[in-house]
Amino acid sequence: MAHEVGFSVGTVARRLGIAPSTLRTWNRRYGIGAQELSPGRHRRYTADDIVRLEHMQKLILRGVAPGDAARAALADAAAPAGAPPAGANPAGANPARPGPGHGAGGQRLALPGASAVARGLARAALALDDTLMGEIIRAALDRDGVIRTWEDLLVPVLTGIGARYEHSGECVEAEHLLSAVILAALAGIRPAQPGRPDHRAVLLACAPGDQHSLPLYALAAALAERGVGARVLGADLPYRSLAAAVRRTGPAAVFLWSQVPASGNARALPDLQPRRPGARLVLGGPGWPRTALPEGARLAETLPGAVAEVLAALGRN
Repeated sequence: MAHEVGFSVGTVARRLGIAPSTLRTWNRRYGIGAQELSPGRHRRYTADDIVRLEHMQKLILRGVAPGDAARAALADAAAPAGAPPAGANPAGANPARPGPGHGAGGQRLALPGASAVARGLARAALALDDTLMGEIIRAALDRDGVIRTWEDLLVPVLTGIGARYEHSGECVEAEHLLSAVILAALAGIRPAQPGRPDHRAVLLACAPGDQHSLPLYALAAALAERGVGARVLGADLPYRSLAAAVRRTGPAAVFLWSQVPASGNARALPDLQPRRPGARLVLGGPGWPRTALPEGARLAETLPGAVAEVLAALGRN
């Protein structure tokens, strides 16, 4: 196939939906990709190269470690006709559970009941592979939407990393990098319904002393999928600042997150109940007490529950 003109790295990267740097990394580390250089010394990919790369990418998104996925894709290309695919599942083996020593330096997170994709994301997080983490998360958002991605993929991996930290004090760097990648992916979701998105103010904030703002961005992205814009006021917001924002915007809904009891002091809540008819104060997170909530406040136990409360406040039951 040396006579073929072939495809540039940028063209192949766009087709696969990944960064050109990822393609170059795969070629350098695993020997998969363009095997020949054009006269100008630029790599050109053949159709067969692309087939192997697509196979590798599918295995990665199923949870296979990148090195194992590359070897499987290359083995399939070299196998004689009729041979079983190297990425097949012989005798019921789980391709997302490679043998000892495979994956991110042999490291594992405890993810009981998690999907293969979640285990793949966990391996990428432990390896600090932000490019692969972004690809896995964006693919899940495109395929499953925000709520399913949050509940079935992101929460299990974040919980697993948190458990590792509680047990050993390790993985803070992995949690911070994964959080940054998640924020970037969620921030890319904007209201896209035809016509003007619902513009009645929705305010999202963390209670004073609470730094766990990721759930706010998950809620904002889930609302954006439904044509609703929200203002994310972020972590550790003083109540006086939140009260000022409520007075200034007259929101349809105020959502306040508390991760731990130290920040979920319901008695310290000022009167944040929006004045607009039908408006709601919604409290989310495990930090709030399940009893003795402020009058009129509603407790959202899950992301779907929070979305439903905000939509109801907007008259979109």
